[in-house]
Amino acid sequence: MINGFWVSQALYVAATLGLADLLRDGRKTVDELANAVSAHAPSLHRLLRVLASVGVFAEDTDGRFGLTPLAEYLRTDVAGSHRAWAIWSGQPSTWAMWGELLHCTRSGEAGFSKAYGKSIWEYYAEHPDQNAIFNAAMTGTSRVVTQAIVRSANLSSSTTVVDVGGGQGALIAAALESHPAMRGILFDQPHVVAGARELLEAAGVASRCELIAGNFFESVPERGDTYLLKSMLQDWDDPHAVAILRNCRRAMEAGARLLVIERVIPPGNDFHPSKLGDLLMLVMYGGRVRSEREFTQLYADAGFNLKSTTAIAEGAGLSIIEGSLV
Repeated sequence: MINGFWVSQALYVAATLGLADLLRDGRKTVDELANAVSAHAPSLHRLLRVLASVGVFAEDTDGRFGLTPLAEYLRTDVAGSHRAWAIWSGQPSTWAMWGELLHCTRSGEAGFSKAYGKSIWEYYAEHPDQNAIFNAAMTGTSRVVTQAIVRSANLSSSTTVVDVGGGQGALIAAALESHPAMRGILFDQPHVVAGARELLEAAGVASRCELIAGNFFESVPERGDTYLLKSMLQDWDDPHAVAILRNCRRAMEAGARLLVIERVIPPGNDFHPSKLGDLLMLVMYGGRVRSEREFTQLYADAGFNLKSTTAIAEGAGLSIIEGSLV
């Protein structure tokens, strides 16, 4: 466990070099791979040997490497690809925020802000290359579960869905694809929604989705009968999360639905990915993943009743926490 970051860094290098994409058509020697990615062949062999020892890639008796079922997820062109996530996880800025975990634990403050003197959002707005890596990672992880979310959310009666903090639009695109009569509004920061048009056009739904840039601490778009907030309240501490929800409440008319899609921390000592995800939220943003009891209090403070919490089948541990107006 202590040495686990050694493997994650090796995965970052393999993902950045695109090794899995090079192997999708068959096994190759280390020299062939090294020539293709401009790497030092003996060192590349040492990297691949480590990854093969944990089930990622496999070396045959002739010294050639090929894909394993795990290595398939480092390919760019497969459903459920984790390549972008591996690349983001190995970035120096990602490592730097984790290096501040002791500070976070003592203060409750974000590790990223401690490392860089600004929020992660401010940093990405100033560094388009890093923002592109982050957006690719978030879109990649979203794509794995968007269809499961759309199936579980029961959006058949929705006419206008507002995706608050919806990033590059993966979720709203999936919702609009599944419901041809529905219209959507994608709402996020200017530098985020600026990159959403391509994804929406590729999905064939751009004509039915309005892009609105803004600040959800000030207001959110009106006119929606369903408000989606996927994996974004967890970015914030309780006072900020309540502020976002109160702005949603102001924008909502009677009968509108609030659907928050996030992980929910279960009670007890058993391992659950949400507990690790909670630490990630702390070091990134000073945010938190919440228990159902904590969501109940959060909703009450913002003027909502917690109507139901529904685990999403094949949703990578996500649940739909539905709220109704008080």
